[in-house]
Amino acid sequence: MSSFIVSARQRAERVVTRLDWFAPLLSRITLGVLFMSTGWGKVHNLAKVAAFFAELHIPAPALQATFVSYVELIGGALILLGLFARFASLPLIGSMAVAILTAKADEVHGLPDLFGLVEWTYLALLVWVALAGPGRASLDHLLFRRHAPSSDSDSSLQEARQ
Repeated sequence: MSSFIVSARQRAERVVTRLDWFAPLLSRITLGVLFMSTGWGKVHNLAKVAAFFAELHIPAPALQATFVSYVELIGGALILLGLFARFASLPLIGSMAVAILTAKADEVHGLPDLFGLVEWTYLALLVWVALAGPGRASLDHLLFRRHAPSSDSDSSLQEARQ
């Protein structure tokens, strides 16, 4: 019975390994579409966003509203495409942190409240993109994988084949 379990586990791992490109892609699509749409809405309503930022006592609200709007629009597009996704996630992480510290601060009374915020979920996904990268189904992978230095194991495999 244990050999059956081990065999089933190995088969399942092979299947899941073949699909490991899907989770980063799904996360990037979710984040990209979300931030592009919120950025688009903010870019077309800058006065309203600036007024909201002023209510939150964010310094230079008009400048910050413009900055955040374009960060969301352009950063969302880059994350969606997986192009410079690690870099694009950084200002969005900052934006979500500021949103939590300003607009959502009154709602947070402990970790369960913080972890229940959708802004926290976005922040966590953005940190994952920043640290793990956009995955294999991305323009970053397509454009830059050939230029990345080979690891020692890759070099030794290539030497063994020759």
